[in-house]
Amino acid sequence: MSLLEARRVRKVFGGGLWRRARVVALENFSLVFDEDTPSFTAVVGESGSGKTTLARLLLGLIEPTSGEVRFRGIPLRSLDRAGRRCFLREVQAVFQDPYEAYNPFYKVDHVLELPIRNFGLARDRRTARALIEEALAGVGLRVEETLGRYPHQLSGGQRQRIMVARALLLRPRILIADEPVSMVDASLRATILRSLLDLHRDHGVSVLYITHDLTTAYQVSHDIVVLYRGGVVEAGRVEAVVREPAHPYTRLLVGSIPLPRPDRPWRGERVLGQPAGLLPLGPRFCQFLDRCPFAMPICQQEVPPLFQLGSERAVACFLYRDQPVLSNDDLADLLCKRTATSN
Repeated sequence: MSLLEARRVRKVFGGGLWRRARVVALENFSLVFDEDTPSFTAVVGESGSGKTTLARLLLGLIEPTSGEVRFRGIPLRSLDRAGRRCFLREVQAVFQDPYEAYNPFYKVDHVLELPIRNFGLARDRRTARALIEEALAGVGLRVEETLGRYPHQLSGGQRQRIMVARALLLRPRILIADEPVSMVDASLRATILRSLLDLHRDHGVSVLYITHDLTTAYQVSHDIVVLYRGGVVEAGRVEAVVREPAHPYTRLLVGSIPLPRPDRPWRGERVLGQPAGLLPLGPRFCQFLDRCPFAMPICQQEVPPLFQLGSERAVACFLYRDQPVLSNDDLADLLCKRTATSN
């Protein structure tokens, strides 16, 4: 049984009275979190690929234009009060900018005390204090250096780790981490990512790690989904996708990672060859067409479906049109079953 699932979700912004331009932020996206088997999935892509839109849809902060996000089989918009309360406890988030989660007029203690009070996690102040100290220790923070201070008195890394500690308090079933380490220095990234891994391994929490950093995604996740302009271009087991990328865009991402070798200059996007240039476009076409050196006539006429490459992954590219076609729902179920088998 699925705990949280997105089925054929599409989100379009604009098109109203004052804003006539329409932007498709997410297209036909499906993802499943299993009730019994925790997963650690990374969603990667450059800015504007739809990553944050996906996070907001899964959290119920915005509604899809079409498709559904369901919690235990019930659409989020149809949850009753008890179901909504359960959803808010079991599906937690850590966002890119932790400062936005704080009220500058309250000490940081307030962020940790509020969920304890709202969800009745402790019977008295002593028990609540013990829970807070345990959560802070779990993310590498010392109580005497953290509590009693205002948000502006802490570093960005400390504020971010407090938000992870807050998630630890609630013992959620799913944690959606949207760029959780992009605003902290390199020395703290490992600490925060270790906290996410511990939450997954020790407490059975499914983690959706949203990032533009392919390196950290490779280090911590089991599966990976690559987004480009709102659509899935490649997905599957992280080792297969990163070590042998199949889609030209995934190759671009992997090839754009600078290597620590002074004798091998970084070539950036040139690892793909020359872009395809300006081509006459029909109403439906491959979104990567204008940057792809392998563009073919069919790429100008149709949107590539997902083609299955063995049992490990799928890729949306006509270079693999001799392979079986997968729907986005099929891919979501395939990843969910593969995670259950590997665990």
